[in-house]
Amino acid sequence: QVQFVESGGGLVQPGGSLRLSCRGPRMITSVFNPLLMGWYRQVPGKGRELVASITPDRLTNYGDSVKGRFTISRDNSRKTVYLQMSDLKPEDAAVYYCNALTSSRQPTYGWGQGTQVTVSS
Repeated sequence: QVQFVESGGGLVQPGGSLRLSCRGPRMITSVFNPLLMGWYRQVPGKGRELVASITPDRLTNYGDSVKGRFTISRDNSRKTVYLQMSDLKPEDAAVYYCNALTSSRQPTYGWGQGTQVTVSS
């Protein structure tokens, strides 16, 4: 069952920034707040790559390819997780998705439609 709605993607030049949002509109806060949340990305022909995650206590983890450039955060009152992306590179272009993660870091729910990020001059 799909629980999250992603937004904020678009076309940006190399070196630019974007802020993605992931909302859980059907969730109640008591369900959302304890969730381990993650941002994934996928390019055509490849599987989804987990790029960032955030615990309920706001501990964060990043993939090596985005470390130092991306920042994940959450606003529990809004049932929303954000991904601030800076210094974007052409290889960051992908469809970005969010999902809750199990304790073994596997996606929990069905996938939403994602949000497209294009990095091009």
